[in-house]
Amino acid sequence: MLLARFGSLAPKRPVLSTARHLSFSFRPSRAHRGNAAFLTRRAVARTALFSFTLTSGLLASSIYADSDTNAQDGKKKGNPSVTSLGSLVRAYVVYTMCSVPALVDASPKLLSVLSSVPGLKQITEAFVRITFFDQFVGADTAEESIPLLHSLRAANKGVLFAYSVEVDEKEATGASTSLSSTDTIPNSPPPSSVSPSADGAYTRIVDEMVHCIDVAADFEDGLSKNSGVADNSFTHETVPVNAKGRRTWVAVKMTALLPDANALRALSARIVASRKALPSPEALVPFPGSPRIEDLGIISSPLTTNPNNLPPLTPEQIRDIRELYANLHRICKRASERGVKIIMDAEYSWYQPAIDALTLALMREFNSLDQKSRHGGYIEPLIYGTFQAYLRRTPSHIALALEDAKKNNYSLGVKLVRGAYHSHELAARHAALALSTPSLSISPEVDPPVWLEKKDSDATYNKCVGMLVRAVKEDLEKQNASVSTKKGAASAAAATSETPSLPGLGVLFGTHNWDSCALILKELVLNGLAVEEPKVSGNNGQAPIRVGEDVTERVAIGQLYGMTDNLTDWVVNRVVTDSPFVIKYVPYGALAEVMPYLSRRAIENKSVLGDGNAAYERQRAGQEIWKKIFG
Repeated sequence: MLLARFGSLAPKRPVLSTARHLSFSFRPSRAHRGNAAFLTRRAVARTALFSFTLTSGLLASSIYADSDTNAQDGKKKGNPSVTSLGSLVRAYVVYTMCSVPALVDASPKLLSVLSSVPGLKQITEAFVRITFFDQFVGADTAEESIPLLHSLRAANKGVLFAYSVEVDEKEATGASTSLSSTDTIPNSPPPSSVSPSADGAYTRIVDEMVHCIDVAADFEDGLSKNSGVADNSFTHETVPVNAKGRRTWVAVKMTALLPDANALRALSARIVASRKALPSPEALVPFPGSPRIEDLGIISSPLTTNPNNLPPLTPEQIRDIRELYANLHRICKRASERGVKIIMDAEYSWYQPAIDALTLALMREFNSLDQKSRHGGYIEPLIYGTFQAYLRRTPSHIALALEDAKKNNYSLGVKLVRGAYHSHELAARHAALALSTPSLSISPEVDPPVWLEKKDSDATYNKCVGMLVRAVKEDLEKQNASVSTKKGAASAAAATSETPSLPGLGVLFGTHNWDSCALILKELVLNGLAVEEPKVSGNNGQAPIRVGEDVTERVAIGQLYGMTDNLTDWVVNRVVTDSPFVIKYVPYGALAEVMPYLSRRAIENKSVLGDGNAAYERQRAGQEIWKKIFG
């Protein structure tokens, strides 16, 4: 009956005539492993000639790479839904290369080798710029990304802004870590850290994060000015009380904000060990567990004794964590003043307990619903934590987070994703159990922290979608009941007009999955948070779904820039809202600085590009190229 009632909510994904089904598995088959080298050679050969022709033509003119007004690049156009031939060719090249896992795995080494050879370095960087950089990165600087922000907003899409400069992993192995070489840890990255020669690179990243917030806020303020709302972009004052629909947010990666990320791993190990001595609901959650505010006790008041024999932190590590928290506080304070939401990225499980504890402390302060303790801003929730569905802990972790937010009167921010580190997590756990190989894993459990099968991650994601949408419904009902009660007294009504009710929950669903996007819309309709309107011509005969302002202030869907644009457009065309319902994750940074990000992102996103998605994107681009040329 439900299927009959909501059948029209199912996405009508375009069927490609040349599409081939590629099954997904976390474990490659023996045949696949045996043919990996052959597939890589074939993919390189197939792409090389095409790429060389493309590169030669584009390098013949410096306009393509350097000009912000180039009409060939779709992201510089006023209407991004009209994709240029150059953008389609670029997408075809990129997704052809991403279709071969062995080639993706080898990409960091290939880039490193090619970039170290004089002459080849310039050619390599030029090729990366006109392919992967232009496909997945917004621009070299925050200011240069503004035309893209305008283009996306014109298409009713918001932006999750991210300064994606990272320290080279090779450089990272030299700083304070007990692991001597990454070569001894198969398929597992080292703790990110900044070598002494980096000269405080992390402080520059912190400064850029604050600058990124100002650019995002100025962009939103400019839109408000054009809409007739007072502009405060020049004074950088606190956003007005009635600020809504601000859809330019900023992502923060904690490991990039301190000199040695091994300090986060050390703190995480101590937090995990401390839970054994203090029975609590959080202790029952599978690794990496669920945070308590007491987890940061050693940072606020370092212990001179260690009665429970907990893993110690060095004075340098305590200093690094303290400085990290101070920098995070500075970032969040600026975000609160400027009305820009902050999304704390999730990372490897050996960093996550510390990241969770820091995020919890920041949420309790900056997301507080107590007007007396607020920082002056009225954007809630201001701080979002990231919850990974491929972790076995996630359903119980979300349940405890919802409970803690109610108990301590703060607005909970949730970004729900499937997770991007699956192969690394399994490799680290297997190495830890083998004992003969150094491992970054700190889990005390035999089972790995992640689900073994993708179907389990999918089921967990879907379960959490239902939990969170129902929680949003409950939050709205609570707010409406509160407003109705206050309207009964004139004095309370006057107070309400001065102090608006703020959301107690905000959710960003990060997904590139068609079924998950359809499920989110279906749950919104089922729970009375959206209304399916009569079908209209166009839009593949599917009925539009109207979502009210109060819901769009609490719910959004997030996707990576340069990926699954047809899915993004499907959601945008289905959902009718006053502000963008879909937010694209747009990284930026100079090419030389984001090279580590691009190679890491390619490997991390194999889970996104798996299940035939890269092949599908390549085939879709190929068909669009054919239409452009032959009609």
